[in-house]
Amino acid sequence: MTVLDPADWWRSAAIYQVYVRSFADGDGDGTGDLAGVRAKLPYLAELGVDALWFTPWYLSPLADGGYDVADYRAIDPAFGTLAEAEKLIAEARELGLRTIVDIVPNHLSDQHAWFRAALAAGPGSPERELFHFRPGRGEHGELPPNDWPSQFAGEPPWTRVADGEWYLHLFAPQQPDLNWAHPAVRREHEEVLRFWFERGVAGVRVDSAALLVKDPALPDFTEGVDPHPYVDVDGVHDVYRSWRAVADEYGGIFVGEVWLPDSERFARYLRPDELHTAFNFAFLSCPWDAARLRRAVDDTLAEHAPVGAPATWVLANHDVTRTVTRYGREDTGFDFAKKRFGTPSDLALGTRRARAATLLSLALPGSVYLYQGEELGLPEADIPPERIQDPMHFRSGGSDPGRDGCRVPLPWTAEPWADPWLPQPPGWEAYAAQRQDGDPGSMLTLHRRALRLRRTLSGFGDGPLTWLDAPAGVLAFARPPGLLCLVNLAEEPLVLPPHSELLLASGALDADGRLPCDTAVWLRA
Repeated sequence: MTVLDPADWWRSAAIYQVYVRSFADGDGDGTGDLAGVRAKLPYLAELGVDALWFTPWYLSPLADGGYDVADYRAIDPAFGTLAEAEKLIAEARELGLRTIVDIVPNHLSDQHAWFRAALAAGPGSPERELFHFRPGRGEHGELPPNDWPSQFAGEPPWTRVADGEWYLHLFAPQQPDLNWAHPAVRREHEEVLRFWFERGVAGVRVDSAALLVKDPALPDFTEGVDPHPYVDVDGVHDVYRSWRAVADEYGGIFVGEVWLPDSERFARYLRPDELHTAFNFAFLSCPWDAARLRRAVDDTLAEHAPVGAPATWVLANHDVTRTVTRYGREDTGFDFAKKRFGTPSDLALGTRRARAATLLSLALPGSVYLYQGEELGLPEADIPPERIQDPMHFRSGGSDPGRDGCRVPLPWTAEPWADPWLPQPPGWEAYAAQRQDGDPGSMLTLHRRALRLRRTLSGFGDGPLTWLDAPAGVLAFARPPGLLCLVNLAEEPLVLPPHSELLLASGALDADGRLPCDTAVWLRA
């Protein structure tokens, strides 16, 4: 890989996302925990990643999978204790694994001390100024204060309390939005950042990073009118400039969850005094189509170039349909609005494409994120309706299957978890890490080999990319000094260019040594 200053590790890192609740169960109660993660640290080190990103492990009622935080300085008892988290961070670092924690600045849990105090204090109180409380519209205040849509669809993002006022929650009612115009909100979050940096974390992932600041007038929403009243409001950049100063004190880094269609506005978050990186959702949601994938890569590199930030590449996370299932469908892209029950998928086809996409993403310039279970080739699970827990499902009136299907507990052995919080589907043992270990054709072996090469050979990570002439339906590019990546999405097998070594292929070449459809290869020129 490209040789970087150790402080710039994040520019080329392979980062593994841990959804603690479903990763590994250390005490046998059906819920993943920190003890389970600590026991699997050798597995993660052997996999070949550089860092671990933990989705929220804080005290939470789990109304939205932990993204409703009741106390940022406490670990939820279902997962363990703060002392265990500190041990995990230290033990991971001894194995060469850095830790990234998740911060949810847009909202808190309705069980957080601040919100409970706001409810008790009543209208006009200083406690309510930390949130967005407003009187309702209509003759008796019976209508929400404005017409904003919810991020979770369904009902408006306003809930009325007993004294008649309404409070804003862009997500679920259990997640009241904070008022980022209030200095106490900003001060508290900077103190939370320091709290975790002082415990040894290397970075922070920022949830819903473009939503924090609202137009103080809370005006009605009009589609297509700029500026938007609550998405990408300019004041959000003042927040991240102050955060960057805190991170720089500790040598920490940020990765933002920034969903914005405007590439110029997206790049503003990555200016040298703001966030270090941001997730690449255009690539994640892109269909399995050579021309569109190339355009997504080109657009990504172009929007990052002016601010000198490295790109990130990700195929899946805890919110989206798993790659194997998505790539086996007729529509291979991803769109929250299109999620429906019963969408058919050819898992064999999806697996072949997912293997190829793994080599593609790992060869692109910048850092890469790997969601837990992707290295096992897990498909999306069908959750029985009576077991679904995701609020997206309920807020949609039951039409959206929600996100639980990509959050099913990982299969480590042929033995299923004891009474898991989400059911593991029949046949899940076929994907078990224990079964894939040592199998040269397994998805796990492919990831281990690819990540090992990415870490040890020149040409990977941050740096330049040059597209090569190739037939329609083929992605081909070079990374200096002499790494070639080819991905064949065309129907006809591809004759490989002259090369000195075949480093890795996502699947078998045909009898004539050509690259079959939906297969990728790394070559040394």
